[in-house]
Amino acid sequence: MLVTDLIRRKRDGGELERNEIEFLINGYTSDAIPDYQMSAWLMAVVLRGMTRAELAALTESMLNSGQVLDFSELAAPKVDKHSTGGVGDKTSLVLAPVVAAAGLYVPMISGRGLGHTGGTLDKLESIPGFNVNLSAGDFRRVLEQCGASMIGQTAEIAPADKRVYALRDVTGTVESPYLICASIMSKKLAEGIDALVLDVKTGSGAFMKQEKDAVFLAELMVETGQRLGKRIVALITSMDQPLGSAVGNALEVAECLDVLKGKGPSDLRELCLVLSAWMFLLGKRVNALEEGRKLAEQMISSGTALEKFKEMVRLQGGNAAAIDDASLLPRAKYQADIASPASGFVTSMMVEQIGTAGVLLGGGRAKKEDSVDPAVGIMVHKKLGDKVAAGEALCTVHYNSAERFEQARPLIAGSYKIEAAAPEPGRPLVGRVIGEQPKAAVAT
Repeated sequence: MLVTDLIRRKRDGGELERNEIEFLINGYTSDAIPDYQMSAWLMAVVLRGMTRAELAALTESMLNSGQVLDFSELAAPKVDKHSTGGVGDKTSLVLAPVVAAAGLYVPMISGRGLGHTGGTLDKLESIPGFNVNLSAGDFRRVLEQCGASMIGQTAEIAPADKRVYALRDVTGTVESPYLICASIMSKKLAEGIDALVLDVKTGSGAFMKQEKDAVFLAELMVETGQRLGKRIVALITSMDQPLGSAVGNALEVAECLDVLKGKGPSDLRELCLVLSAWMFLLGKRVNALEEGRKLAEQMISSGTALEKFKEMVRLQGGNAAAIDDASLLPRAKYQADIASPASGFVTSMMVEQIGTAGVLLGGGRAKKEDSVDPAVGIMVHKKLGDKVAAGEALCTVHYNSAERFEQARPLIAGSYKIEAAAPEPGRPLVGRVIGEQPKAAVAT
């Protein structure tokens, strides 16, 4: 096969066969196909889409590029959650210890920052010493000991997705629902899980700006998971403003610790409780959502979830003292407020700009080879519907480079719309639910 032929056919709207997609994925994973050719094919997918048969072939090729884990010897169900990404979206750091504290297993393979959105692995690595690069054997060891482990794709687990994921981040090919679906589901199906809860974001800070696009992506992922016999549900959730107050790796870890201590922003707490409830329900730990919510609240109020997170941090090489004392997390040298230019109400936020500003500060990767500064970020003080006075701080920027701050400042300031009248209520934090009733497994 010639790679250029496959690029042209997809560019022109044609359909690739399963063996051709396997050729592309295997060739790229083995370095036989260079970045520039894979980038061209990814862009063709963004522009032309994929058929369901192509998507199934892509997902399975990426899944089978490495080891598919088997935790069937562990008695309790294995359940995970995945978000399609947003600004300040940090729920995984709360959900894993909450759900594991109640007796389920949470084997979580996560990603790094993608485009303007933060990554779970980058957040975890802001905890001094925390190792996200465990082997499959060590992943199993931590999971068996404390019920939860959070790692990245290793050479053993979905290596094709690890490479394609990094390439998408720097080639403008993040937003395709087909590529997002294949990336998420190849990682998740490699985890050896029984059930999966999907948090599909929509709004100005999400990859799917329009709700109809988020619903389409959710349906793709639910169908893919159901075809492989998994219990799966997708929640459509709002990303019209940052989730919580913190945007930035160490800042978000500190905010998650607040939630695990029974505090933290109300929207973040609420979404964590809802997602936990669904994880408990699909993991057959409870019989009803309200029962799952109460169980999550109990795990937090008793301190059991916080202790579980501390145990996981210790087992993965992190400084567990930072869980009790957030001042041990990385801190930026400088802080500066972004003041409101007028009095009134916050009527809208261009959330993607806030996420992009975080990348410019050094909290994400503008290029594939960039390192991440764990200390920098933005603390949001005013959100949708809030009243603000002229000169009052909309947010506080934590930074280590004056030059980077000057690049980020206009994006943050320009992301707020202040008007005299209060806005109408926006979309709910949690909207539609897709796929409550799992189907029996069928051949793909």
